[in-house]
Amino acid sequence: MSTDVDIDFADREQILALIPHVVAMQRDGNKQRKHNTGVYFHHAPVNPFTGLATLDYKEAEDKGWFKLDCLNVGIFSQFKNNDQIDALLEKQPVWELLEHDEVIKELFHIHNHSDIVRKLKPRTVEQLAIVLAIIRPGKRHLLDRPWHEIEKSVWEKTDEKYFFKRSHAIAYAMTIILQLNLLAYGSEFLN
Repeated sequence: MSTDVDIDFADREQILALIPHVVAMQRDGNKQRKHNTGVYFHHAPVNPFTGLATLDYKEAEDKGWFKLDCLNVGIFSQFKNNDQIDALLEKQPVWELLEHDEVIKELFHIHNHSDIVRKLKPRTVEQLAIVLAIIRPGKRHLLDRPWHEIEKSVWEKTDEKYFFKRSHAIAYAMTIILQLNLLAYGSEFLN
């Protein structure tokens, strides 16, 4: 079974300090390095010299280990509770904000891709998720196609370069909408 589970935290280190875990290992050629976000919350053999899991995370998955990716999403630290987040997400985004480079440069995952955002002009959560998919190398070839063609093939799995899965892209699109709405309506929701 193949899984890909991401959990977003305002401060992942604060959470990981409370829960015993093993840091996933990733091979780069002959070198081993710490996986950027992956951890195991179950027993996993640890290399006593590196402190990392003994198997590369891909090999570990094949052997039944269950890796979770614990991600830092700093915007969550601005909220006192989930009710504030939910209230802000209920607001209609001011999509026109995505036409301004100075706004795009402040946004999660798309900050270096203002040219793509301005070209595609997303106006729905799904379209924003598609923009996130297209900034990845595996789907960049779709950039110059019309929306109806992009929507047909953007979520198809390929064995090519890195691409975003729809579930991740939707979650990240919602985080960007949270940021947009914080810019447009923020102060009334944070009190």
